[in-house]
Amino acid sequence: MKATLTSKGQITIPLTIRNKLHLKSGDVLDFDESAPFLKATKNISPQAWDEFGREANDPWAGMDISQVMDELRGPVELPLTAKNRP
Repeated sequence: MKATLTSKGQITIPLTIRNKLHLKSGDVLDFDESAPFLKATKNISPQAWDEFGREANDPWAGMDISQVMDELRGPVELPLTAKNRP
């Protein structure tokens, strides 16, 4: 895909790329001056970071790591070792 730089230094980001990256009018892009190529990243506002995950709940609250692992992968029978032999 190509874009042409205008005399004012502006480019139009192709629609397919804007859609893929969820870019919309008013989004701020940060440019990396140290990159050896044109590199821009979407700037995430501090307010958005504050809101991110605010409503999230821990689905494994009150479980220890063994219980969480059993929940994720199912129970596993460990092989006998010197430590856990009868």
